[in-house]
Amino acid sequence: MFITKTPSASLLTSHISRCIERTGKTTPIARHITSIRGPVIQCNSTLRLRQLNRQFATCSPAKAEYNMSSDDASHHNNPEFELSRVFNVSGKIALVTGAGTGIGLMATQALAVNGAKVYICGRTREKLDKVAHTYGQGIRGQIIPITCDITKKDEIAKMYEEIASKEKCLDILINNAGISTKTFQTEASSAEEMKKNLFENEEATFQDWDDVYRTNVTQCYFTTMCFLPLLQKSTEVNRGWSACVTNITSISGEVKTSQHHPQYNASKAAEIHLTRMLAQEIQINGLKVRVNSIAPGVFPSEMTAGDSGANQKSHVPKEKFEGKVPADRPGHDRDMAGAILFTVTNQYLNGQTVAVDGGYTLMAGR
Repeated sequence: MFITKTPSASLLTSHISRCIERTGKTTPIARHITSIRGPVIQCNSTLRLRQLNRQFATCSPAKAEYNMSSDDASHHNNPEFELSRVFNVSGKIALVTGAGTGIGLMATQALAVNGAKVYICGRTREKLDKVAHTYGQGIRGQIIPITCDITKKDEIAKMYEEIASKEKCLDILINNAGISTKTFQTEASSAEEMKKNLFENEEATFQDWDDVYRTNVTQCYFTTMCFLPLLQKSTEVNRGWSACVTNITSISGEVKTSQHHPQYNASKAAEIHLTRMLAQEIQINGLKVRVNSIAPGVFPSEMTAGDSGANQKSHVPKEKFEGKVPADRPGHDRDMAGAILFTVTNQYLNGQTVAVDGGYTLMAGR
């Protein structure tokens, strides 16, 4: 369509509307009127043109991102693939439970080193202070300790109030706190022997199962529900971002063997299902908070190594895993850091469990 005379406001508006409808683009309107010929005088039509220019120039860039197809071969979005954008947590507010050692400490470092303000909680103030002092220096983010027993609702509520008084929202929640208690001989040559090992054993108690579930499953549920308003607020105030919960579960909840601690494996299986259930219940209520889990294999921690050094780090000898997993080693800090950054930043990931196990489940079977 060619306009060879000064266009009226209505004609110009109609022409522009048809161009937009035909191209499906909401880029600045000048792009759609290159076919217009003839002088455009300073009148109502020009004023309308300026208004439309401003309107379309300020349209959501998110819409343009979702439709990158272009007839211009030089049109690209390469900057969107830079690591600093793909895994960007700079300025985010995070809470990591059980952050004094092991995987919780790895998660804390992965976030804080890359610019997040990370609240860390645990029952032992000394451990938390040591983490903040040792790993909070010379980094882009912050590490802030909060003492809390997350197996008690009143303490979870108190922690919520403390963070809510300082922050307008919470962008990332990592439920990492967990315990493993007794181990049992599960191998038996008869039903009587199996009963003796797993029922008559004095260490096989309801209280033991309750303690494990309380820390590994129940607190995960209550902590997520308590912080849900702050998480939802994050989605509302941060354009292009949905808040996230990442539960640290275990491949012990996926394999079919009990690995000599049936109460622990059962609890981790429950936590994996809880992850998917929470994701569903949250989204079905119209809230935009993603819930995923990471199921680690063996990583150095006080649970797997028995203790930790002065820097709160643990060590698992590589030799112990040669031939036992395809990776021939336990997990490294960087392996977990990559998984953490992936699950918290990927806006299209929800209700999923990511196994980071060096291939253990390939050998053990699920």
